[in-house]
Amino acid sequence: MPTPLVRRILPVTAFFAASALLLSACAGSSGGDSADGGEVVWAIEGANLAAGHMDPQTSQLDVSGMVQRVVLDSLVFQEADGSFSPWLAEDWTVSEDSTTYTFELRDDVTFHDGEPFDAAAVKANFDRIVDPETASKQAASMLGADFYEGTTVLGDYTVEVKFSQPYSPFLQAASTANLGFYSPKVLESSADQLAAGGPDVNVGTGPFELTEYTPDQELVYTRNPDYAWGPDGGEAAKFATLRVELLPEASVRTGVVESGEADLASNIPPNLAVDLPDTLTVDSVEYPGLPYSLYLNEAYGVFADEKVRQAFARGIDIDAAVEEIYFGQFPRAWSILGSTTPGYDASLEGSWPFDQDAANTLLDEAGWTERDSDGIRMKDGERLSARWIAWTPVPDDKAALGNAIQSDLAEIGFEVEREVLEPGAYNAQYEPKTFDLTDWGFSGVDADLLRSHLHTEGFQNASQVSDPEIDALLEEGIVTSDTDARAEIYQQLQQWNAEYTAIVPLYSPSLITASNDTVSGLEYDLYGRPLFYEVTVG
Repeated sequence: MPTPLVRRILPVTAFFAASALLLSACAGSSGGDSADGGEVVWAIEGANLAAGHMDPQTSQLDVSGMVQRVVLDSLVFQEADGSFSPWLAEDWTVSEDSTTYTFELRDDVTFHDGEPFDAAAVKANFDRIVDPETASKQAASMLGADFYEGTTVLGDYTVEVKFSQPYSPFLQAASTANLGFYSPKVLESSADQLAAGGPDVNVGTGPFELTEYTPDQELVYTRNPDYAWGPDGGEAAKFATLRVELLPEASVRTGVVESGEADLASNIPPNLAVDLPDTLTVDSVEYPGLPYSLYLNEAYGVFADEKVRQAFARGIDIDAAVEEIYFGQFPRAWSILGSTTPGYDASLEGSWPFDQDAANTLLDEAGWTERDSDGIRMKDGERLSARWIAWTPVPDDKAALGNAIQSDLAEIGFEVEREVLEPGAYNAQYEPKTFDLTDWGFSGVDADLLRSHLHTEGFQNASQVSDPEIDALLEEGIVTSDTDARAEIYQQLQQWNAEYTAIVPLYSPSLITASNDTVSGLEYDLYGRPLFYEVTVG
């Protein structure tokens, strides 16, 4: 196996390492001052953007925030040490009970359409997110969902956001594109078009304006020359155009950055990254949040039995599959929080290794003792079979991982049938939860993201967990502001899942980006998404 060229710029260390937001990547020789011109071409996967995912306020896909970060600014900015600094808000105060956040806004910010950014704009955006007609799930959850009492305009540039109970994750949520701001004029006239997106629709205050959009092909962003309110003194971009090419095939993305047709390419899989030439800089940022995992639906089918869930997890050789498929670049996951996420419980590492003997014993104890002619276990005339639904497109690496999982489980007599479905067909089964298992990873800095996956009312509770004690822990995590106390709460949740096995974590992915020496000054956020504030092109 070739020696990996990937430079992991977010090291896997404990706790607050996950808070490193701006990570510089030396990307070769500088192209000089290109403030009056120049174009950066960025190749990304871009899957499903055209399927109504151009609006981070309503989409749950990472790619939505990835491409719209250059358009949508936030109230605050998260620094490398985990603290928050001014962005669109110059200052803020938090009430002693953490129920009320008051922001003093900048008075010199305008949207791309000329509308002023003010307290009324904050209220319009936040109220739109929680409006049931908007059908926002992730952003609404980040805004407190049922805990959000409302936003009050106290003055032209003073705004108060109030919650019905303490809500400690709010500042982190307020630093993301999900809670970024659209022009009030757009919200009044074109809110129903934001998900489909396009010029004059996705209008924000950011350093770039969306000026062209060809679905499934490319997005073109043009520099906002008036931009002077970026985080840490960020000003207008030093180049004129950011062209985002949507290229679903990984080999095509690597090809265009190797050939110089693109200045940088993201979503590079490890098997291709390790063979890139040393003329490219290859950077890897491990996503914080919930690792790529399998969600076992305990309210439907065979996973109602805890022993079956435990056998399923112990019957997969996760280490071997992840090592072989991801070339050692993506660490095997042991917990429902990734190792770069605050609150990660390192004590779980190695606690549930691959053990087919233990898996077979658990299945015997669960009564699946007979076998049919295919070697699949039987009980009361039924096969031990689970149906795995997956959202198209499934990249080659995940297809290979799925095949390895099916093969391992077949050896203990556990049949897994995978169905790759278009979004409409997937949702037709996901919404009523008529499946046995499904899969995804979910990035996020705050461990509160587990609430959407494990709370009885969680909008991503694919496992259909409903446990008052777990609900209580998740609710306690919301109201607790002390860092150590919060970490202890989320460690309890991780340890619970390691035994209960509602979610089977597989690996912690990274966003890998390769860049040419045609760009310099490239930086990344915590999720590995390129930031272009200091980029120059040659």
